[in-house]
Parts: sequence; C-alpha cells; structure tokens
Amino acid sequence: MVKKFTASAEQLKPDTRFNSILVSKFINCLMYDGKKSVALSAFYRAMDIVKKQLPNEDPLAVFIAAVENVKPSIEVRSKRVGGATYQVPTPVNPRRQQALSIRWILEAVRGRKGRPVDRSLAEEFVAAFRREGAAMNKRENVHRMADANKAFSHFAW
Repeated sequence: MVKKFTASAEQLKPDTRFNSILVSKFINCLMYDGKKSVALSAFYRAMDIVKKQLPNEDPLAVFIAAVENVKPSIEVRSKRVGGATYQVPTPVNPRRQQALSIRWILEAVRGRKGRPVDRSLAEEFVAAFRREGAAMNKRENVHRMADANKAFSHFAW
C-alpha cells in the first residue's frame, strides 16, 4: 500500500520556542530560498521587539491575535452567468482564512521598505493586534467589496 504525502498540520512540527504550529506555518511562509534559520531568527527578533513594545502582553498572544484579527470572514469570487461575470460574496473556509491572513501580513511587511524585516514584522503584528495597519486595510477592503456586491449573493454556489 502506497501512502500519499499530504502537507497538513499533523506533519508540521511546532517551533522550538513557543511550541506552536501556527508559528511554524508563519515561519515557513516567511522563509526565502529555503533559508529557514534566517526566517526563524527574524521572527524571534520580531517577537522580542513586540515584548519590548507591549510589556504587559505575551508576544505569542499578540501574534495569534494579529493573525485572528486579519482573517477575512467573507470574500468575493468571480461567477460567470449568461455571459456576464459577477463578483459573488462567499464565506471563506478556516484554512483559507489563515492562509490569507498570513499572506496579507507578509505582503504588508515586505511592502515596508528601508527597515529590517524583524522591525517591520513587529510593527505589523502590533498594528494588526490593535486592528490597524496595511494587513487590516486589506481585510477591510475585501469585506467592503463583499458588502458592495451583496446584491449578487443569490448567484452563490
């Protein structure tokens, strides 16, 4: 019997410092060119900066809250009906919510030029924790688009 390989959360090992699967996923998405040690050190330095900026908060809790705050609950998808294409609002499944959240935070971090990644990461975590920042703006835009296209929700799958 051949066992199929599937990349799932069960096979991903938690990180060493926080023992969290979410942190491992984030570090894997942060990584460039297979340089995991660089991504690890950048993430952990960012968490140290978060600890200095918010001394009363646990940095892991700030990170988790930031990812949760950026998660979209609804998005628009293109649906073709009778030659016309409509933007139909649809709910987002939880795995995609998490993937989009991580992707948007990293886009915001990489969009901040002229400063080290660890400082940008820390600033974006704190901003998302406070429901501010570029990643939250992206989420609000997606929700606004879904709200604007509510009239086409009857085309939903």
